[in-house]
Amino acid sequence: MSGILLVLSFHYGVAQKVSGVVKNESGGLISYASITVKGTTQGVSANNIAAFSISLLPGKYVLVCQHIGYAAQEKAIEIYKDTTITFVLKDQQLLMKPVVVTNTGENPAYAIIRQAIKKRSYYNNQVKKFRCDVYSKDVIKLRQLPEKIMGQKIEKEDRKSMGLDSSGNGIIYLSEAMSSISRQLPNDFKMTVKNSRVSGSNSFGFTFPAFINMYDNNVDIFNGGSFAARGFVSPIAEGALRFYNYKMMGTYQENGKVINTIKVTPKRKYEPLFTGVINIVDEEWRIHSCDLMATKASQLQVVDTVQISQLFVPVDNEVWRIKNQLIYFNVKIFGIDAVGNFLTVYSNYELNPSFDKQYFNKVIIKYDSAVDKKSRSFWDTVRPVPLGVEEVQDYAYKDSLLKMKLDSASVRNNIDSLKKRQGKIKLFSFVFGGVDRTHYSKQHSFNWGVKSISSSVQYNTVEGASLELTGFVDKKIKKGINMRIEPHFRYGFSNTHLNSWVEMMLGVGKANDAQAPASMKINISGGKKLSQFNDENPIDQTVNSFSTLLEGKNEMKIFEKIFAGISIQKRHENGLKVKFKIGYEDRIPLYNTSTYTFSKKDSVRLTANYPVCKNLSTPDVRHQAVLFDASISFKPGQRFIEFPNRKVAIGSKYPTFQIQYTKGISGFLGSDVNYDKWKLEVYDDMQLKLAGTMKYRFSVGGFLNTNRLFFQDYNHFNSNSIRATTAYLNGFQLMNSYVNSNTAAWCYEGHVEHHLNGLLTNKIPYFKKLNWHLVTGGNGYFISNKDFYTEYFVGLENILKIFRLDFVVAHQNGKYLNSTIVVGAGGLLGSGLSGSDNNRSVSIGF
Repeated sequence: MSGILLVLSFHYGVAQKVSGVVKNESGGLISYASITVKGTTQGVSANNIAAFSISLLPGKYVLVCQHIGYAAQEKAIEIYKDTTITFVLKDQQLLMKPVVVTNTGENPAYAIIRQAIKKRSYYNNQVKKFRCDVYSKDVIKLRQLPEKIMGQKIEKEDRKSMGLDSSGNGIIYLSEAMSSISRQLPNDFKMTVKNSRVSGSNSFGFTFPAFINMYDNNVDIFNGGSFAARGFVSPIAEGALRFYNYKMMGTYQENGKVINTIKVTPKRKYEPLFTGVINIVDEEWRIHSCDLMATKASQLQVVDTVQISQLFVPVDNEVWRIKNQLIYFNVKIFGIDAVGNFLTVYSNYELNPSFDKQYFNKVIIKYDSAVDKKSRSFWDTVRPVPLGVEEVQDYAYKDSLLKMKLDSASVRNNIDSLKKRQGKIKLFSFVFGGVDRTHYSKQHSFNWGVKSISSSVQYNTVEGASLELTGFVDKKIKKGINMRIEPHFRYGFSNTHLNSWVEMMLGVGKANDAQAPASMKINISGGKKLSQFNDENPIDQTVNSFSTLLEGKNEMKIFEKIFAGISIQKRHENGLKVKFKIGYEDRIPLYNTSTYTFSKKDSVRLTANYPVCKNLSTPDVRHQAVLFDASISFKPGQRFIEFPNRKVAIGSKYPTFQIQYTKGISGFLGSDVNYDKWKLEVYDDMQLKLAGTMKYRFSVGGFLNTNRLFFQDYNHFNSNSIRATTAYLNGFQLMNSYVNSNTAAWCYEGHVEHHLNGLLTNKIPYFKKLNWHLVTGGNGYFISNKDFYTEYFVGLENILKIFRLDFVVAHQNGKYLNSTIVVGAGGLLGSGLSGSDNNRSVSIGF
């Protein structure tokens, strides 16, 4: 008898599975419906094929099934074994309220929205602190992948390893995560990722706190950035009535409450606005649910469409919180057609929990030490959204590939296959594309190659035509240590000089974390090479080649140096970066040996290979220099993502500070220099939401002493005398190279840019469809009332997603100097060509 009772008690204490499907009245499947246990926030979501599954202890329950556009359905069930049920949702029958016609003839939706706007701040701050559980599933799928992307062929083996069929259709990213989120007003936040799984990978995947808050005035999606730099105006924002049109679609009742369904449309295209439906609870004026979309006409940049669906449920009698959230997007670019679904299910809300004083800190996302250790059976038990058939197949196929790669028994076959896939080196590819190969071995694999020869051919008046060959070898020495060796050989056909040098770079990270970036970098180099007088090499060699040959403007001034040096850079987990460098240079003057230009009349413009500078007082003679350089960079208030074996800084609201000190050491190894130079910089990007993005960089510095130094040691500005290759936010567009180089004790420098990100240009008919953006700003330096320079510009960027066009006016010492039109890289794709702070520009001036 006691045995029977034990069996019964075990049976009734074990959770049973309730599974089923959600359909409409016509039998069609309803994807991503929400199924909730009535009176709780416990629940699940249906998947993309409308299937759902929830585990409950034996007992009586009422399940509520909801989906935007359908009437909610309740089912009372009694569970004592695994159960299957079907929800059939009816289309939402909207009833129109009696319309009270006002003197203005205003749609009744506006009165409801005004009430919701009044309550927006209250609901946004209603819950001072809470904790909840979060399940997220992120799927990115290709619907089409061309055979070539920008000329690069995608091999069949690569398609197969990605899990794609012959047409390029298939899942390329699938991940799941179980997390806990804690929030405390005004700004405390922490997400703890307890479990994570990525198809075909042993990495952690990406997990972001996807609370898209429609109670905020400005709604952030995907953390803004390139997707939508200005954010989006919420349909119930303080100024929403200036941006949106509203139309009352009707009302329906749910759990004794009247829900108002309101259609939302933008008043103007090419504004960061949504289109769709928002449901507002009558008399309470809170959001019940929403289904909103943004498109290219909403100033989306990377993706074509983003759709956000949210469903709120009561947590108690006064508080409602998000239960389900689905972000859908699609993108078509370069022949690629991709879609994605980011599904998030929130449950087990706990209001006003007690947090320890030290609970909230600079770590906002923390991964548990065993985050990726759970088995497949664990996930099959806990996930609140069943996997679709394609997702099951993706996990099975890619996880088996991963196991094969890690299985020592298959390493030999895998190596032979990889060697075969590389094929033979072809002459055309070697000349125009370079060589990038891998030597596969069970214990000693490494990458090696040679950079493209065609891109290594240059021309200048010192060497004439020149050819530089650069090779590389990348190898993992042992866990946590990677090495890269780059040999360089350069020959000038006119001056017949051969320069050769080698660089060796070591990256040292945590030995037990292969995913961690190097926390310390060591660079050792030596040999004989060419260098510009400004060691930041602001003038691009290719641009200089064309400028010299086409216009006779040889603005790149160079010298040879026999050198040796070592630098050590340490990146600390708190965001502090420290770099030390010491080096020896034997600096050798060079002179022009070629006067060739395409047109003989242009050769008369060629100048000697020595900079023209108003402050130059040292002759161009061979000399030696031993230099010590130290720099510290720090961004206060850094926030972090903490992985099991490392922390990654993700920025803060404060700017970055950097201080640099350079010492010219006299006498050591015959060094002829003796000076001290310093520089303090502060820079940041300020996201101003609808107003755009403000970027700035300010510095102050100078020489503490100038006992002996040469022109290479001067304070140089990144200038653009051939109207080319100046960094936008760290240089000058119209200043002649080297003319203002100096040895001043104090020098102030500033650069400011305001990217309007579509503001103003989105109001110009026809022009707004181009999605070109205004940018404006200025650059300047100040040494004294008799020595200062300013330039101001206004321009357009994001032209064809790549180019930027500026009109620039320059003044020297308060007097007009020059003006021109400058073409450069700037925009969605252009900004990434050389980094946001180092975009390059070329001029077509007048």
